[in-house]
Amino acid sequence: MHIKKQRLLTPGPTPLLPRALHAMMASDIHHRTQDFQRLYRQVLADLKEVYATTNEVLPLVSSGSGAMEAAVSNLFRRGDKVIVCSAGKFGERWAAIAKAFWLDPVVLEAPYGDVVTPDRVAAALKANPDARGVFVQASETSTGAAHDVRAMAEAIRTTDAIFVIDAITGLGTMPLDIDGWGLDVVIGGSQKAFMIPPGLAFLSVSPKAWERAKTSDLPHFYFDLKKELKSAQSGESSWTPAVSLIISLGEALKYIKELGMDKLIENAQLLAAAARAAVTGIGLDLFCPHSPAASVTAVKAPKGMDSGVIVKGFRNHFGMIIANGQGTMKGQIFRIAHLGYFDFADLFSVIGALEIILNANDFPVKYGTGVAAAQNIYAGAALAREAVGA
Repeated sequence: MHIKKQRLLTPGPTPLLPRALHAMMASDIHHRTQDFQRLYRQVLADLKEVYATTNEVLPLVSSGSGAMEAAVSNLFRRGDKVIVCSAGKFGERWAAIAKAFWLDPVVLEAPYGDVVTPDRVAAALKANPDARGVFVQASETSTGAAHDVRAMAEAIRTTDAIFVIDAITGLGTMPLDIDGWGLDVVIGGSQKAFMIPPGLAFLSVSPKAWERAKTSDLPHFYFDLKKELKSAQSGESSWTPAVSLIISLGEALKYIKELGMDKLIENAQLLAAAARAAVTGIGLDLFCPHSPAASVTAVKAPKGMDSGVIVKGFRNHFGMIIANGQGTMKGQIFRIAHLGYFDFADLFSVIGALEIILNANDFPVKYGTGVAAAQNIYAGAALAREAVGA
């Protein structure tokens, strides 16, 4: 009661992998030396392995939004028509970036808590055969929804459009077969499932997308992907890199390779399934019940209660930081994250705390109901794994 450890339970930043955090203490190396070049080449190789692609994967010193901007400014021409799937705050960001760089976005909107269906993408491509790109969030963390990237890719790959995916919270929480599905640009961020601090973004770029870079006429200087590719081939970054983060990323990538990307994804999906069972078991409603993401579970606050009360309850009583709703959903939903360095002990504690907070705010819950639901998911998965000797 008197000691409260801060626990980060947001969909970014996420808890730090201890060995990656410790590695940052060895960051006093110069970025134009052979020592750093060896490290950088290994990080680039490991990024490709973790992404599971033959495409080049380039790091940028920025948040994920910097890589979103780079994808637009490097791969399109002024006036290009593009299709933007917008089902939340980050879909709206795609539309805003497209407009900022003088593209002509056809925006396919879906209400917060819903998704843009692959059929709508296919219909939009048919109605706009001159579309040069399609933008989507794999996982829309503002609402807890997941788009059907694979089915969208099927509709896009035979057209002239390139498929650009904000997978900043999708990587490590859902399958993304970049080469098999034909995903042209896949964007990630360091502070998500990669388990290190904010400050790095990554994007894989397909041959089809690189062809677009040859004809792009949009302005870019710092975020110059052709320049970054040339530098990467020499084991360097174009600009001064975030050395400490690159070192930290190297350790995180080693951990992901040891664990297996499939296991990292499975971990997030099991936590998400358990969270959904827990919150619905205590009488709350999911904000996105039909296409839920594994990166984060978005939950409606009880009728008449501001979700900020729940967020403050977690912080003030338990030192737990969870996320409120964003945009129009602020005060209406709260979000519990599952991506990266989370385990079931984290989830048991957050559901137990939620039960106490709800009871304290006149929403009666029988203690242990939600926790038991999460325990059942864990027990079932653990017993199944033991049965097959995994």
